[in-house]
Amino acid sequence: MASVAFSHVTKAFGEVIAVDDLTLEIADKEFLVLVGPSGCGKSTSLRLLAGLEEVTTGEIFIGERLVNDVAAKDRDIAMVFQSYALYPHMSVFDNMAFALQLRKMDKGEIKERVQRAAEALGIDNLLDRKPKQLSGGQRQRVALGRAIVREPAVFLMDEPLSNLDAKLRVEARAMLSRLHLQLGTTFIYVTHDQVEAMTMGTRIAVQNAGVLQQVDTPEDLYDHPVNIFVAGFIGSPAMNLFDATLMGSNEAIHIQTKAFQVEVPTQVIPALTDHLGKEVIFGIRPEDIHDKRYMPVDVTAASFVAKVDVIEPMGSERYVYLVKNGKDFVARVDPRSAAAVGEDLGIALNMDNIHLFDAKTEEGLL
Repeated sequence: MASVAFSHVTKAFGEVIAVDDLTLEIADKEFLVLVGPSGCGKSTSLRLLAGLEEVTTGEIFIGERLVNDVAAKDRDIAMVFQSYALYPHMSVFDNMAFALQLRKMDKGEIKERVQRAAEALGIDNLLDRKPKQLSGGQRQRVALGRAIVREPAVFLMDEPLSNLDAKLRVEARAMLSRLHLQLGTTFIYVTHDQVEAMTMGTRIAVQNAGVLQQVDTPEDLYDHPVNIFVAGFIGSPAMNLFDATLMGSNEAIHIQTKAFQVEVPTQVIPALTDHLGKEVIFGIRPEDIHDKRYMPVDVTAASFVAKVDVIEPMGSERYVYLVKNGKDFVARVDPRSAAAVGEDLGIALNMDNIHLFDAKTEEGLL
C-alpha cells in the first residue's frame, strides 16, 4: 500500500504542454479520480506515474520513493486500460496468472491468488474459458483480475469501462467501489465521464488544458466549484450559466441578466459588494430551478415565467428546456409538473444555491 505525490510535474511533447506544473497528493488507500475533457492531460498524468512517459520537470513519489528514474516494472503498480488486451489463446486462469508465472512464483500461491481475485470479481466459474467465450463485461473483469493478482501498491485505471454498454457500466462502477473497499489499496482512475467520477471517487481532481483546476470530494466539488470550468463540467445536465451584472447597493443587490432580474439573498451580500456594477457570470443548477407549484418550502425563491421549448420525461423527474428573452436554460423539475411544450411555465429559482463568478478571471465569488 502506498501514497502517491506529484510535485510540480510538467510533461512537454515538443512545444505542447500536456501536463503543466501538476502538484497533487494522493493518500494511501484513497480512490482518486482524474477527470476532464479529451486532451486535458489526465491520461498523460497516469502514464507519467506508471513510468510509460518520462517527466520533463518535477518529481513523482510512490510512498517515500522518488520514481522518476525507476523502470515501470519496478514501480509496484498495476495498470488497467480501456483495451482488455487479453491473450486470446489462453484461458481466463492463464491470462490472470501470466504475470505471476513470469516471476516464477510458487504454483500453489498463483492458484490461490487467481482464485481469490476471481471470486472477488464474480468470474470464478469462468476460469477455464477463452476470451472469445466471454462477454465484454466479463473480459473487463478478467483484465481487472490480472491486475489484482499482482497485489500492487497502487492500481492505475485508464477509462477501463469505456467499452461497456450503459447497464454494464453502472454495474461495473459499483463493483469497482466494492473492490476498492475489499482490497484497501490506492486506486487512481482516469475518466472523461463526470458521472463515473462523482459516483466512485473519494476525491476528484479536475484537469483542463494540462492544468489542475480543483481537487475535492464529490460533494464539495459539486456544491463549491472554484471556477466556471469546474462548474460547467461537473453535473448532468450542466449548470446553467448567464452573463450578468451586479446592480444595487450595500443593502440590496440584484443580478441583471438579459433574460431576467433576480435579487440575491441577504446572507451573500457582503461577499459581493466589491463587485457592484461589474460583469459576472450567474450560475444555477437545473435541480434548483423548479416548477413554481412544486417549489420546496423554506428556501429563498425568485420567480418569473419562461416558455417551455422541450420536455424530457425521465420517470422520477422531468428535464424541461426553457427559453426566456432568447436565452436557453434547463430545469430538472418534479415529475408531477404539468409543463407543456410551447406554453408558459411559472418557475422559481432556489437562490440559496446560486453560484457567481468573476467574468474576467472566471473564479468563484462565493
